[in-house]
Amino acid sequence: MTHRVCILAAVLIAMFPVCPAQTSSHKKAQAPKPQPTVPELFQYVRGALLSYSPNDGINDNVEVTINSTATILTITAPGGHCDVSLSALDSNTLVWDVFDPSDPVQARERLVRLTAVSVPGKSARTCYNKQGAVDTTMIANRARLLFSLAMTDSVPKFQDNIAKAFRQLIVLSGGAPQNDLF
Repeated sequence: MTHRVCILAAVLIAMFPVCPAQTSSHKKAQAPKPQPTVPELFQYVRGALLSYSPNDGINDNVEVTINSTATILTITAPGGHCDVSLSALDSNTLVWDVFDPSDPVQARERLVRLTAVSVPGKSARTCYNKQGAVDTTMIANRARLLFSLAMTDSVPKFQDNIAKAFRQLIVLSGGAPQNDLF
């Protein structure tokens, strides 16, 4: 009789699946996603600056380049260009705001802009007019990226994604790293 019980137990065990907790096979942990490189971050930011550029003839992002050391981001607009010193920026200071560039003569589309502030004692940007002379009317301790509000409103998580990419680009280019203050 004991022999029959053992055979019946063996048959029952073979018929029912083994509990996953009892198996010895382990799933391999997924490798962490690799961090984006400076060229990848630059291409992402550049693509957004050009794709979602304001189209008012003044604030347009005509071209965006980065120097070979990945520390100067140059944004060309119809009136000249600004050299943004990525290594002088503080990645903790990124702020979004909506800006209306209209003046009493001409109404323009509203813009959304990302502002970063430089670390103390460094210049965030230097802007030049069409002739290549330094534009002294631009505040040097702030760097600003301009986008069309109408175009970016329909893009999910646009501000979050651009801020994250720009923050990482700042840090990888030698700017002040992000600190979790609170």
